[in-house]
Amino acid sequence: MKKIYTTAKIYLILGLIAGVFYREYTRWQGFTGQSQLNVLHTHLLVLGMVFFLIVLSLDRQFNLHDHVKFNRFYLSYNLGLIWTVTMMLVKGIMTVQGYADSAMVNGIAGLGHIIITFGLVWFFAMLKDRVGQAA
Repeated sequence: MKKIYTTAKIYLILGLIAGVFYREYTRWQGFTGQSQLNVLHTHLLVLGMVFFLIVLSLDRQFNLHDHVKFNRFYLSYNLGLIWTVTMMLVKGIMTVQGYADSAMVNGIAGLGHIIITFGLVWFFAMLKDRVGQAA
């Protein structure tokens, strides 16, 4: 359970840093348009911190951390989320710097979403097992 709490706390810190980075970097560059930097901090806060606080609550009820699928879920979800927000950061900086949208960067970013999907599938499979046992 401590690992889940620590993960939520790390995403909180990263989300706050991302918000400050967005504000200061775009101000420093004189950029007033839209970019992926606008929503980077909300992705980290919601998909990271809030999601893992929910997982923490469910873990307390269903003992998820002892499930055989927990590590697959934990690693794939975190890898996918870190991959996704890293590519959001790259795309946001590219937009602020005036670079054109890149199909290669978009494709690489899409891989993060696929990895998150695997993590969510394992999470719901694990949750289904535990809810079924509790019923």
